[in-house]
Amino acid sequence: MGYDVSLAADRKSNDVSEVATEAAAAPSAQAVPPKAVEEGYRTVGDFTSATPVMQARHVDVFYGDNHAIQKVNLDIGRNEVIALIGPSGCGKSTFIRCLNRMNDTIESARITGDITLDGENIYSRNMDVVMLRARVGMVFQKPNPFPKSVYDNVAYGPRIHGLARDRGQLDEMVQTSLVRAGLWTEVKDRLEEPGTGLSGGQQQRLCIARTIAVNPDVILMDEPCSALDPIATARIEDLIDELKQNYAIAIVTHSMQQAARVSQRTAYFHLGKLIEVGDTDDIFTNPRHKLTEDYITGRFG
Repeated sequence: MGYDVSLAADRKSNDVSEVATEAAAAPSAQAVPPKAVEEGYRTVGDFTSATPVMQARHVDVFYGDNHAIQKVNLDIGRNEVIALIGPSGCGKSTFIRCLNRMNDTIESARITGDITLDGENIYSRNMDVVMLRARVGMVFQKPNPFPKSVYDNVAYGPRIHGLARDRGQLDEMVQTSLVRAGLWTEVKDRLEEPGTGLSGGQQQRLCIARTIAVNPDVILMDEPCSALDPIATARIEDLIDELKQNYAIAIVTHSMQQAARVSQRTAYFHLGKLIEVGDTDDIFTNPRHKLTEDYITGRFG
C-alpha cells in the first residue's frame, strides 16, 4: 500500500512521498517558532465531504481557561481516510477525542458547537454514549488489550451489546473481525491465550479487531503506529487501506510520510485552529497556506 511497502499501490504521486521525506529530514537548525494565527481566521480549502458520516461545525473546546480548539469545521467522509497533522499541542488529538466524546472523561473540558453522526447531534441529551462509542470506535497510541484472552478481547463488544444470538454466531464474529484485522492466521491456535502476550504490532491489530467487532461507522486512530517498529507499522498501514473499504477513518499522525501513504484527505491543525484541508496530494505538493507550507517543509514541527 505505502510507497516503501507495496509496489502495487499507485494512489499517491512520488512528489508527495518526496516532500514528506524531505520534511522529516529537514535540519533542526531550520526550525523556527510557529507563528500565531490571526484572529478571525478562515480555514483554507474545502472542509466538507461529498459523503459525510460525521460533520463538525463551529467546534470550540476549552480545558478550564485554555481555549484548545477554535471554530473547527470538518467532515469525516465515508470510505476514506482523513489524516490530521500538525505540531505537538496543535489540537488534533483533542479534536478527534470530541468525535466519540472521550473528552467527557475530563472534568475541566467544555465543548461547544455541533458534531453530528449521520445527522444526529452526538452531544444531545438523548445520545447513548455507550452506543456512540460502539459506532465511533477508537484505537489509541499505545496498544491496550484487555487482560483477557484473545477471544474474549474481540468478543467483549458483541457480548455487552447483545449482538450475538448464540456461541456459534459469536465465534463467527470473532473470527471475521480477526480476519479483517489481518491477525487470524497468527492467533487462530492461541485464542485462549492472554491478548497481552502478543507482540506490540499484534496487540494493536487485536485492538483494531475489537473495535470492528461491533461494526462501527467510524474508526478513530490516535497515532496508532507511534509505538511500533517499521514492520508492524507497515502491517497497520496496509490494514488501514483495506478497512477504508468499509469504514470512515480519521487518523492523527506526527508522520507526514504516513499521512501521505494512507490518506485521501489531510487536515492541518495549528495552535488549536484548522488551517487547511484538502486532497492529500495537493496538501503535500501545493499547499495554499504559508503555515501549512512551513510545516510540511520542516520549518517547524
